[in-house]
Amino acid sequence: MTDTSKVFVYPQDVSAFGFDWGRLALTVAPEVNGARRFSGGVVDLPSGQGHARHNHPGAEEIIFVISGNGEQMVEDEAGKPVVAKVGPGCTVFVPESRYHSTLNTGDGPMQLFVVYSPAGPELALRDLPDFRMLPPGT
Repeated sequence: MTDTSKVFVYPQDVSAFGFDWGRLALTVAPEVNGARRFSGGVVDLPSGQGHARHNHPGAEEIIFVISGNGEQMVEDEAGKPVVAKVGPGCTVFVPESRYHSTLNTGDGPMQLFVVYSPAGPELALRDLPDFRMLPPGT
């Protein structure tokens, strides 16, 4: 049975992964609420910031733009980068193991909701040199 205190989760109520380019607050993950098949959370990108080209071997990703505007790159089947302007309401599907990157090109913050399936590829972010764990509420 699921602990109902972990069913409704706000990003400010969990620890977040902090980076020079922004932050990721996992609101759904095995370690947060026992999710087994996927993980996800809220990404905040300040104006002019974004995450570098990377991939998640063996995992698919969904990126939903909550607010702000940016450029999203997702490589096609041949490995060629495809770049599109994205804004609120846009859903981006990143196929398994594909390289991708996001850049906030707007004047204000950009907020995304990301989902990984299966759960776990976000844990590799802890190995990045600029990673820091941020306590809830920061």
